[in-house]
Amino acid sequence: MSLLAGKKALILGVANDRSIAWGITKALKEHGASVALSYLNENLQKRVDPLADEAGADFTFEMDVTNDQHYEDIRKTVEEKWGKFDILIHSLAFADKNDLKANFTDTSREGFKMACDISAFSLIGLCHALKPLMNEGATVLGMTYHGSVQVVPGYNVMGVAKAALESSARYLADDLGPEGIRVNCISAGPIRTLAASGVPGMRKMFDTIEERAPLRKNVSQDDVAGTAVYLSSTLSNGVTGQVIYVDSGISTIACV
Repeated sequence: MSLLAGKKALILGVANDRSIAWGITKALKEHGASVALSYLNENLQKRVDPLADEAGADFTFEMDVTNDQHYEDIRKTVEEKWGKFDILIHSLAFADKNDLKANFTDTSREGFKMACDISAFSLIGLCHALKPLMNEGATVLGMTYHGSVQVVPGYNVMGVAKAALESSARYLADDLGPEGIRVNCISAGPIRTLAASGVPGMRKMFDTIEERAPLRKNVSQDDVAGTAVYLSSTLSNGVTGQVIYVDSGISTIACV
């Protein structure tokens, strides 16, 4: 069954074949969507282009979300290549590793600004730039983590940035809802990605989930990707402004 036949999906955040965004790319493609992938700069384009070829992507494009010009460029590129589109996947986050290793009270002003700019404001900026090109019934989907609502050792300023992302998604859902555009987030359990490798104590988190989560297992790219397909399809037409957890249930277990 092709849940996404005829849909066009713009996917930001594929860094390598372990990225959550890569799992989503494959799943959307398998369900009939056309896809396009972003890369941060020319150096990372060398990693993304082979994956784009493997996925049969329609095109790739440069997107540095700290560069205002790139928001205008992406609008022009999408309009030229597709005209309009249906799915926006935001799988972007970054924080200075020093701000993750230090005490939270030692977070630098610049580090705070950078984490929130890249990880949260970018969702707003993309929606602003691309709203005129989104078809009615379009879906915007952001990736988040439980460190947004509870303290996770070593997550620090990224937890604050993810909280800002989730709140932004709710306001965007209200703003774009009259246009028939839905905005949601997936809160994924820890996955062995490039981004996760920068969080201290991640290995212990994997062990804890296998020992204590209701499903007694860590989640995979495919688990998250399946939920992304659901949220991108008409099966979730009544769902917006929500954070959907895909974490084997670990977020429901109290610390004792």
